[in-house]
Amino acid sequence: MNKTAALHAQPPTIVALALFTLISLGLGVVANLAQRKGTFLEKYFLGNRSLGAFAVALTAAVMSGGTFMGFPSLVYTFGWVVGLWIASYMIAPLTVLGVLGKRIGQLSRRTGAVTLPDFFRERFGSPSLGLLTSLLVMFFLCTNLVAQFSAGARIMKIVIPTGATEWVFSDDLVVATDGAYLIGLAIFTLTVVAYTAYGGFLAAIWTDVFQSVIMAIGVMLLLPLALRASGGLGQATLTGMAQTDAGFAFGPGAERAFHPLAMAFSFFVMWAITGMGQPSTIVRLMAFRDSRTLRYSMIYLTIYNAIVYIPLIFIFVAARSILPHLASSDDVMPSLVITLANPYVAGLILAAPYGAVLSTVSGWLLIISSGLVHDLYQRFLRPTATEREIAWASYGTTIAVGLIVAVVAMKPPTYLQLIVVFSSTGMAAAFLVPAVLGCFWRRATAAGAIAAMVTGVVVTVGLYAIGMVGPERLGLGAILPDTSMIGPAKGLRPYYLLGFDPCVWGLLGSLAGGLVGSWVTRPPDRARVALLFDAQPPNAPAPATLDLHPELKATV
Repeated sequence: MNKTAALHAQPPTIVALALFTLISLGLGVVANLAQRKGTFLEKYFLGNRSLGAFAVALTAAVMSGGTFMGFPSLVYTFGWVVGLWIASYMIAPLTVLGVLGKRIGQLSRRTGAVTLPDFFRERFGSPSLGLLTSLLVMFFLCTNLVAQFSAGARIMKIVIPTGATEWVFSDDLVVATDGAYLIGLAIFTLTVVAYTAYGGFLAAIWTDVFQSVIMAIGVMLLLPLALRASGGLGQATLTGMAQTDAGFAFGPGAERAFHPLAMAFSFFVMWAITGMGQPSTIVRLMAFRDSRTLRYSMIYLTIYNAIVYIPLIFIFVAARSILPHLASSDDVMPSLVITLANPYVAGLILAAPYGAVLSTVSGWLLIISSGLVHDLYQRFLRPTATEREIAWASYGTTIAVGLIVAVVAMKPPTYLQLIVVFSSTGMAAAFLVPAVLGCFWRRATAAGAIAAMVTGVVVTVGLYAIGMVGPERLGLGAILPDTSMIGPAKGLRPYYLLGFDPCVWGLLGSLAGGLVGSWVTRPPDRARVALLFDAQPPNAPAPATLDLHPELKATV
């Protein structure tokens, strides 16, 4: 095991990143002051449904720690073939915003839904479905938040001067928790929890937009630096092949074959389809201003994705020849920036991954907080709670969730992107089919939606359990081939049934459960369906409004 000198940022880099952090906190304060109209719930969790096209596009990009930490880690480790893995993300705007966008917006306004559990509860008239949705959202998002907090802490670990990181070169990608990591985790937690708790949805949106612009600028600055330092893409590819094998240029990647048709299809489903089922995406679709806003958002988001993701592939193919032996490939982004850039420029570039993590965490903290406060506390414990009580419960819950996740993240996971993929797959398997059926099929029932959620989650988690434990140890070796050679050596690892990723099987299982469950149960209430699917007068009552405010029923 070899060691090198410590690598950490210079003071100007710290100053630049600190300024970025202060601006994010400032936006949280301004967002809180700007929210004057509407109820607390709509202000805090949906920003009064007032998002414009640019805001919808940049916040729907769903950049995260996976974008700037996990995805670069895979490119750095496995080469060009990872480009195939992300290619379908270029058409995600057409699916994520185009398929469900308009109907989610319409139904959320007709039902008065503020959260995803709200949406399902009122569309299907089932409190049980709403509760199940809340529990699944919190489970998968909390799992993903651990990876996001770890990504933020890894960036700060390199930037802060205290406890400079000593890089240990080893094939074992587990990095021991140290003082610098814990300090970075504390700084990140304080920042994101403070502005999210105080500013609510608009704080998350405004900082998303600001941070998304910084992300694009950071990528554009880093691209020429990386190409010049590596001698160009051709030389970087040859160097990467010399350090690894021919697969760096041609595949396979991520320790499994990328080229077979089954996996190529899986990649398309993973990004272009499962993105529609993410709670953060659906909540954003509840908040856009009008249909014109949605159309322009698709154009803006397509351009933005191309600006960010294509250069990232070039940059981290080049990074292999610049930083050949990192102890943890998840640290390649901040390490490359510190190595190549002027200290002041490095601070700006590092704001890209840091901003991506901040923007993702802020949105997800609000989703979890809304689930706990609105969908559990207000619905089941305090249905008559005052707005002031709900406000303080929301602030406190956001802070508590952030602190709990930070404690869990004190032991950093490896391969952040695998955690991101697992949680994203699980959420899509749970929520996409019920959302599609609820938006477009009158005959869909609450039982069908529950069956879809349960089946999708069981299939997804089951395939991951088989992959991690192994078919032989589960007594399934006679019917399932061993996939130990096409996944990570240890840790979170799926089982690729017939060569397909679990995202495919999870969605198919969910679809089967939703269709069968709806057909074998009683049709839904015609009056509720008519209220949601047929043209209504402007003053028609919304089911959620009546449930939350019984005093209005007398006036209907």
